[in-house]
Amino acid sequence: MPARSDARPATGWSLVAATYVFAVVMIGTTMPTPLYPTYEARFGFGGTVTTVLFAVYAGGVILALVLGGRLSDAVGRRPVLLVGIACSLASAVVFAVGTAEWMLFVARVLSGLSAGVFTATGTVTVLENAPERRRSIASALATAANIGGLGLGMLLAGSVATLTPWPLHAPYVVHAVLLVVAGIALLAVRDVVTPDRSRVRLQFPGIPPESRGVFAASSTGAVVGFAVCGLFSSVAPNFMGQVLGVHSPVVVGVVVFALFGASATAQIALRGLADRTLVVTGSIALAAGMGVLAWSLLATSMALLVVSSVLAGVGQGLLFTTGLRAITAATEPSRRTEATTSYFVLAYLSISIPAISAGLLAAGIGLVPAGVVFAAVVAVVSLIGLTTARRFTA
Repeated sequence: MPARSDARPATGWSLVAATYVFAVVMIGTTMPTPLYPTYEARFGFGGTVTTVLFAVYAGGVILALVLGGRLSDAVGRRPVLLVGIACSLASAVVFAVGTAEWMLFVARVLSGLSAGVFTATGTVTVLENAPERRRSIASALATAANIGGLGLGMLLAGSVATLTPWPLHAPYVVHAVLLVVAGIALLAVRDVVTPDRSRVRLQFPGIPPESRGVFAASSTGAVVGFAVCGLFSSVAPNFMGQVLGVHSPVVVGVVVFALFGASATAQIALRGLADRTLVVTGSIALAAGMGVLAWSLLATSMALLVVSSVLAGVGQGLLFTTGLRAITAATEPSRRTEATTSYFVLAYLSISIPAISAGLLAAGIGLVPAGVVFAAVVAVVSLIGLTTARRFTA
């Protein structure tokens, strides 16, 4: 038997290192969001290109999930995470030196690949690096690193872009420095996997028979929740710039951060409630958030837009995490990676396709009418999703 790749015990430092590495990579995936209005002014493209940029990112995530979903089980956690850090660093470099529109697409694909790698491996790595006395908070830390990292990326990019004279370059230089530190911190991350390259294989999506019912029930929440994430990350910056006249990257970052911050907070604070309660609460919160979003669009109100972002974030967080938890519990251990990969693929398809549709609709009928239509559809589907609540444990 080959020796394990790392026999060190889990410590507080290894937990901190694993959480930091996870968070820093996820930060990079959302950094372009508050900068999209500036990119549009610089390169002269419209909102449709912005939504396509977001879609190619989702494509990179899905590709990484399929190609590397189970790779860390065969070669170890650290080598796979190092690949994710390298993709994120390459994305930051391309963004930082980007002088042409096509470079933005390359950088977004690289960013998507890094997110896909960490979506498949980051959470389990954080859990494996928690000492026994810290196991109770490890799951919360993984959630904070993942969803919280997405929110912090917008705050970081918006703040650095506002405070420096290089709004399209300085944020990525800062992120590159953080990634170099993450590469060093990776040395402190414990890797419990025994390398066995014979186990390397693609992780194609699939839904095991025993979890098909709960997967179908969870799909509604995943679809509408991530569709809202896609809308706020790709279309909301255009709305703030073109309708509200708000072009400050830091303001755009704060508004979209509110969604991801509320999502992470709700997942951590309410994780002890029953699945059925979380699904009902999440569905109502998301529908209410869409109602307030439509109101904010029609009233051109920044305050209402922030409220809608918070409500939508709570709904998205509760629906997604509950669905993932229920699918994991209903699936045989040997097929859980297959089931969760399918769930994440569905989620990232839901980020890209509705965002592109909303962008195209906005180009045809205007941002405000398109936003109202989108909000209405999501609200209705969210309320329809309440009918699946009985499939979850009370």
